[in-house]
Amino acid sequence: MKLEVPMLYLVDSAGARITDQIERKEKVPLTVFLTNGFQLRGVLKSFDNFTILIETEGRQQLIFKHAISTFAPSKNIDLES
Repeated sequence: MKLEVPMLYLVDSAGARITDQIERKEKVPLTVFLTNGFQLRGVLKSFDNFTILIETEGRQQLIFKHAISTFAPSKNIDLES
């Protein structure tokens, strides 16, 4: 049985990772929707192949990507810059 790990980041036509835009350039607050129905809001601080780290009001939460359904930034992300 092959286990596939979902990747949180998306790649645009120029090959830039959208999550890099959210994390490093704009510090956009986002909502993370988990597969169990919970919603977490915060700023993306870091990510790797298996987890993301978000911070809300000084508290950090480590979330495994396999538990994520969707994430939604609070504003549109400029992918041109």
